Amino acid sequence: MARAFLVVMDSLGVGGAPDAGGYFNGDLPDTGANTLGHIAEACAAARADLGRAGPLRLPHLDGLGLGAALRLASGARGPGLEADPVGLWGVAQEVSKGKDTPSGHWELAGLPVPWDWGYFPKTTPCFPDDIVAEVMRLAGTNGILGNEHASGTEIIDRLGAAHQETGWPICYTSVDSVFQIAAHEESFGLDRLLALCAALAPMLHQRRIGRVIARPFVGAAGRYSRTVNRHDYALAPPGPTLLDRAQAAGRTTYTIGKIRDIFAGRGVDHAVTGADHDLMGHLAEHIATAKDGSLTFANFVEFDSLYGHRRDVAGYARHLEWFDAELGPILLALRPDDLMILTADHGNDPTWPGTDHTRERVPVLAKGPYSGQIGIRAFADVGASLAAHLGLPAQELGQSFL
Repeated sequence: MARAFLVVMDSLGVGGAPDAGGYFNGDLPDTGANTLGHIAEACAAARADLGRAGPLRLPHLDGLGLGAALRLASGARGPGLEADPVGLWGVAQEVSKGKDTPSGHWELAGLPVPWDWGYFPKTTPCFPDDIVAEVMRLAGTNGILGNEHASGTEIIDRLGAAHQETGWPICYTSVDSVFQIAAHEESFGLDRLLALCAALAPMLHQRRIGRVIARPFVGAAGRYSRTVNRHDYALAPPGPTLLDRAQAAGRTTYTIGKIRDIFAGRGVDHAVTGADHDLMGHLAEHIATAKDGSLTFANFVEFDSLYGHRRDVAGYARHLEWFDAELGPILLALRPDDLMILTADHGNDPTWPGTDHTRERVPVLAKGPYSGQIGIRAFADVGASLAAHLGLPAQELGQSFL
């Protein structure tokens, strides 16, 4: 029985979103943002030579159609990405309002978000008094730190020492619909942080805040680092997704990375997490052992979390080249009737001003028993196509491009 694998290269946008002008980094609209295109340009111009050198080299992804998808989405021609595609390839664009993680993933799984997310104002302080009071009550403290829009790594560097001195949790947000709490795994306690976020989440979900995120870190002043023990407490999808439909049909579902958190555990039989290097090993293992008829849904987050938000062009390029090299054996290990779709959930152009996601189209690359160009499709068409490959009942939204 055929198997399916959906792999999200988190934030690998290819520009060209027709509604990008309605989304912003600060006061700058996202019009013209192009994550892949601008990385390829920087590499060709020797502006991304830290730890690597020369034009961007992605032979496996480009062979599947990555460069062709870039040209279709935005008209940009990425230097070094000129292969003639083999297999099935195209582009997808989002209809959900937002450029955040849950919106992109839910829509890829066949469920566009039917509401406007809740957000916090760009003021300091930014959180309502009742939320702050509830955090303090649950944490057993008489104050919090932060209470602002901030980069996670920057705010930990800036407030980590005060956090360890006072025991107060560091609370911050971004332009995404999130409430994030950072705390030291040892002095505050990992279990205590997770319990705090889990208890707070229902209050935030009632306000359409998509995720409460636990951001544990370790180390000492001047050398703090976040750990892989992040946990997202997400608002549950408001309807069935591809994971739910596969599970309801008796198929085994596997998730790799933060997928289980994004879908609030719904429709998930087995889940593994870790750093991207660990996740690649898990993906290889799942290709070797996943059951017939199963669905595996993976997210590689470090393109976004380590390089996109930090505007690290060279780091993003290095990670793309690492991912591509590791992908070669993965593709060879697929069975003849397996379908693997590689795509993204939004953009995060590391050359763009600001630190937030960018509204972009995303590539859709498929390895399996299909070939040809699919054009510009909806995110939900990805889920519909995977369902068709698995022989699941057709979903309400989206059309298969197989």
